[in-house]
This record gives sequence, structure tokens and C-alpha cells, in this order.
Amino acid sequence: MNNSAHQFCFSLLSSCKTLRSLQQLQAHATKSALDADPLIAGKLLLHCAVHISNAHDYAQRLLLHAPNPDAFMYNAVIRGFSDSDSPHSSISTFSLMLKNLGSQIDSFTLAFSLKSAANIRCPRTGTQLHCQALLRGLDTHIFVGTTLISMYAECGRVESACNMFDEIPDPNIVTWNALLTAFFRRGDVGGAERVFASMPAKSPTSYNLMLGGYAKLGEFVLAGKVFDEMPVRDEVSWSMMILGLAQHGWFEEAFGYFRRLRGTGMRANEVTLTGVLSACAQAGALEFAKMVHCFVEKVGMAWITPVNNALMDTYSKCGSVDMARLVFQRMPGRRSVVSWTTLIVGLAMQGYGEEAHALFLEMEESGIEPDGTAFVALLFACAHAGLVEKGSEIFDRMSKVYGIEPEIEHYGCMVDLYGRAGQLERAYDFLAQMPIPPNDVVWRTLLGACSFHGNVQLAEQVRDRLSEMDPNNCGDRVLLSNIYAVAGKWRDAAAVRKSMAELKLRKDPGWSRIEVDKMVYTFVAGVRDDDATKEAYEKLNEVMLRIRVEGGYIPEVGNVLHDVEEEEKEGAVAAHSEKLAVAFGMARSGGGAHVIRVVKNLRVCRDCHNVMKLISKVYELEITLRDRSRFHCFKSGSCSCRDYW
Repeated sequence: MNNSAHQFCFSLLSSCKTLRSLQQLQAHATKSALDADPLIAGKLLLHCAVHISNAHDYAQRLLLHAPNPDAFMYNAVIRGFSDSDSPHSSISTFSLMLKNLGSQIDSFTLAFSLKSAANIRCPRTGTQLHCQALLRGLDTHIFVGTTLISMYAECGRVESACNMFDEIPDPNIVTWNALLTAFFRRGDVGGAERVFASMPAKSPTSYNLMLGGYAKLGEFVLAGKVFDEMPVRDEVSWSMMILGLAQHGWFEEAFGYFRRLRGTGMRANEVTLTGVLSACAQAGALEFAKMVHCFVEKVGMAWITPVNNALMDTYSKCGSVDMARLVFQRMPGRRSVVSWTTLIVGLAMQGYGEEAHALFLEMEESGIEPDGTAFVALLFACAHAGLVEKGSEIFDRMSKVYGIEPEIEHYGCMVDLYGRAGQLERAYDFLAQMPIPPNDVVWRTLLGACSFHGNVQLAEQVRDRLSEMDPNNCGDRVLLSNIYAVAGKWRDAAAVRKSMAELKLRKDPGWSRIEVDKMVYTFVAGVRDDDATKEAYEKLNEVMLRIRVEGGYIPEVGNVLHDVEEEEKEGAVAAHSEKLAVAFGMARSGGGAHVIRVVKNLRVCRDCHNVMKLISKVYELEITLRDRSRFHCFKSGSCSCRDYW
């Protein structure tokens, strides 16, 4: 076979980007009898297994139909599956190779098989592969030994990882890094620090592993120290700090590192941008999000779909769904199903159920087939807009038209749909007839609906079920206590609270956040330990007096026990955290603010909801409040939720 035919085939192979194009090339090779050449056949299979994401199963079929597959071909398939969503297939291919070409198993075979065992978190399979390495004298091979350490670390066998490390005669920096990772997997900070200190040399990856380990555990003082000592900071270093801080709620610190990154002149990558946007979304920091958006446009990254999706999510969660729409409309190229779903969720959170449904229909017309997540978003929209019958139709259509079997999230949305509408018996009947066992989240959704609508009898039944599943959940007990309090059953409410005290159960306090001059401030009811909080209380006293006089405010103390410990006592409703945040925003604006945006971690209570309506009317302000469930936009004495939440 001439060399030019080989070169021609290889040049075509390098341009194959899809399974279809590779199949066409394979057909050409078969027609030209090129596939009989082991080199051509092996290259085809390798490209299929490793370079085309959805072609792993096809690569396996090529291997099974090859007349005399060699070790290279087996290794290619094992390698391809090791990085796929089906690492089990890598192990089964290894077993087939062991049966057919056992003597030709080499370090590559074992390393990629061990990687698969790590991905499926199966120490038994990993140990069997370790035995195969011992039989062949490959266990101390640097490539295999390092992968063994990683495998044991992923499977939670840190001692085995340490023992493996001790057996390697000359560990390199990759081996040291694998051991470092093993200690962080176990949460052993001291062990990781000892390994780091013992390293004969440290690579940028070593520093990043220390940084990432500390960040994952929330040890940001230590993470910051490592970050400052790093000889070279790359995109990974910045991303780890910003993402870690955002994930642990250190939003202002995450923003600070992003400012520092911009000051260095280094180009932020996709991960860094989505991380800082996630922090903006969680904190409700709209102004900072706008600054990040400008940066995205300036550096020419507005074409990246995940960044646009993150921008839409951030704007939606910051209460600016119009900006989310604008990002969606300006997205270049074909929008992904995630893009459509993100905007549907944004509309749902604002209570725009009809608009969310119209967008869903537009997505269908554009040729994008909805997935299970898209249906969760649409059912969520129906639940928050009170579209009960439409939600029921959509739930049925999901399986009948698209063949998507409902999962626990879809069932939970339906229980929420009926519960919010006050159809509690219908919600209970639906839950009782579910073909899959309802989890504690679904039962808790119904308990929340019972609390809001004051159904004591059903709440007790639901609480009994939850007691079997999660007996020490503090939130369930608080909800039941609230229900008793609203119903005037003070003795029962006290009994629930007493049981919580005896079990030493405490719920995390409610908090509210507000962004002022691109700084995020957090308020907790009952806490007065800083100047910002003192300023908020001062302004709040003035505000409450004015809405009482001019707006006819009467405190609603029926659910004074709502959700959090600090908000339990009589009169505490006057200083719930969202009221403090709004008052602080009003104080700092000096009367010049037109819109005040607040984020709360719990569901807003009725009294706060009434207060926000009165403030918007008396002070002619617009207030946007994002609570645990949805957005509330207060304007001229009314709320966008139409008192349905």
C-alpha cells in the first residue's frame, strides 16, 4: 500500500469533527481496502474514541468487529471511555483485552483503566487492577503508580494512597501532587500541609492544588496566604479563589479578587467570569454585574454561550429580567436549550408565567427540543403564576409528546403548583399516587403550603411523614410551630419549640443583603454590632412611624414565629432583616433612590410584605425583593406577585 494513500487518509482524519464525517471516511477506507492496514484502522479507532465526544459506543463497535485488534486499539477504547460518561465500559473493555491479549497489557492500559475505576469510585475494581499491575511488575511504574495513588484518593482510601506513594522509588512532581490531592480529599489539611512542605520542588499545579483544597474547605485565610505567596498566578489560580469565595458566600471578597485580576491586565477566562457572575447572582449585586458585563463586551467574550447564560441568570436573579431578555436577544449563533431554560426560569421568578410559556413555545418552534430541565423551569413558572390547569397539561404533555419520564423534580413542581394555589388535598392526593417514592423535599414543599394556608390537620400528617425521613430537621419543626401559632394553638407551638431546645436544634438566622455603591451589606435581625446596622435601625424607626401615620400600618404578628430564631418574639416583626436592608438603602440614598433591591434567604412573611407595599406607596419608591421562592416588585402600594406567593 503506497505511502501517499496513508497520508491522504490521515489528512482527512484530522479534519473529521463529527461522527458522521468519520463514518464517511471509514466507508472510503473500507472501499479502498485501507482499513485492512492496522495503522489506518488503529488511527481511525483512536480518533473516534478520543477526539469525537459522542462516538465512544461507535469506537467500541469498531473494536468488536475488527478482525485482529491489537493492544493499541484496545487502549484507545479504554482511554476514550475513561473520560466519558460511561467509565464502566472502559473496565469491560479491559476485561475483554485481558481475555484476548492478556500478555500485551501495558502501563497505558492499566493507567486508563485505573482512571475509570476512580471515576466510578469503585475501590474493589481499583484493587483488582492493582493486582494486575503487581502481576506484571508495573505497579511502581511512575505512570501507573501515580494513577493508583489518584484512584485510591478518589475512592477515599488515603492510607492505601500513602502506602502506594512509599513504594514508588523516584516519585516525580505529578506523584507528589497526587498525594497532596489524596489528603485534601479526606479533608486532612494538616496532612496536605506536611506533603506540600516535604515536596522537593513545587510546580504551579502544586500551588493551585493547595489553593483549591483550602478554598473547597472554606479556609480562605490560608487560601489567601498561598495565593499571595505563589510565584506565578495563572487563570486557574484566580478562578479557584473567585469561585471558592462565591460558593461559600464571601461575595464582597470574590468581587475584590476580580478587581485585582482586572488590575493585573490578565485576561479572565470563561470559568472566572461565570464564577464572579454567580457571586453577583447570589448577592443580588446588579451594579457589579453590569460592570462585569461591560468587561465581557470589552474583551470580546460576548460570543461565548456559557458566559451569556451566566449573564442571563445573574440579571434574572438580580431582578432585571429586561436585561436578561436583551442578552438573550443579542446572543450570537444558535441558542442552546440551557439559554432558553435560563430565561424561562428568570421570567418564572418574576411571576411572568404566561410569558415563560410563550417563550417555551417559541423554543419549540425554533427547533430546540426541550429536555427535562426545561420542563422543570416551565412547571416552576406555572406554580409561581397560579396557572394550575396549564401546569397540569404541561406535565401530561412532557411524557405523551416528548417521551420524557417525570423525575422527582417534576413531581415536586406539581405538588408546589397545587399547594401554592391552596389546593392542598389535591396536592396530597397527587403526592400519594406518585409512581416513585416522594423524598423529603417534596413532603416539605407540601408542609410549606400547609403553613402558608394554615391547614393544621394536614400539616400534622405531613410532619409525621417527615419525622420518619428526617426526624431532626429544624426547619420542619419551625414550620409546624408557625402553623400552630397562626392557628392560636400556643401550647402546641410551645411544645414544638421545647422539643427543639431539648434536641439542641437551631436554625440558621434569616439574612437579607443589599448592594449600595457596589458594596454588598448583610443584615440579620437582632444584630446591632456595626455602624451600618445602627444606621439601618435609625432609619427603620423613622420609616415605621411614617407608614403607621400616613399608611395606616398595623403590625401582623400572627406568624411572628416565622422561620428564624431571631424573629420569634412579640414585636420582632418590626425589625426583620429585609426591613433593615430596605431602610439602609433608603438612608444611604438620601432620598435619591428610585429602586431598592434586596435579597433574602427565607420566604418573606406577610407583615414584611405589607410593609414593603406601604413604603413603596408612602415614599414613592420601587422595591425589588428576592426571597427564597420568587421575586416581589413593590410599586405604588402593590406587589407584582398579586399577593400570591
